Amino acid sequence: MALNIVTISGSLRKGSFNTALMRALPALAPAELRLSEAPPYDRMPLYNADLQAAGFPVEVTIFADAIRKADGVIIVSPEYNWTIPGGLKNALDWASRLENQPFKEKPVAIQSATGGPLGGGRMQYHLRMALTFLNAFVFGTPEVFVGLAHTKFDAGTLALKDEPTRKAVADQLAAFAKFAGRVRAQA
Repeated sequence: MALNIVTISGSLRKGSFNTALMRALPALAPAELRLSEAPPYDRMPLYNADLQAAGFPVEVTIFADAIRKADGVIIVSPEYNWTIPGGLKNALDWASRLENQPFKEKPVAIQSATGGPLGGGRMQYHLRMALTFLNAFVFGTPEVFVGLAHTKFDAGTLALKDEPTRKAVADQLAAFAKFAGRVRAQA
């Protein structure tokens, strides 16, 4: 039975390795995963309780609705200043304020790609904390940390060319499919 999975890139940059990694996922995913990119969050205003009191921006509602309808979420994000990029954190902050908060009991896998050797481990730790607070079911292992990302992607096309990385991603996706399937069966 197909599982509908929403993918979110934590980077807004056009030439992002994380967005490139996210776009490589469908070719590496098992047949039961149907992956689709989440609606954009780059036009959400900075979270402000006064704005919330006036009504949630339509971009927030559209983003949250896509997550609610999905069987799971995969977030692929860089690490900025040892933590979650501001745009992604803002989207999480907005979504968390909604009634029927969309991440509650939602299976979520995390991946990251960075230019440094650690591959985004600190960001993943912080994102896991935020998602745990949101009562998401954060997937554990196998983990995906793509360090030295500039050596793993084709410089011209941004295609993921590194075979060990492709295998690590495929292994995580296969395990995440089983995890998300178990969560859905228990719902």
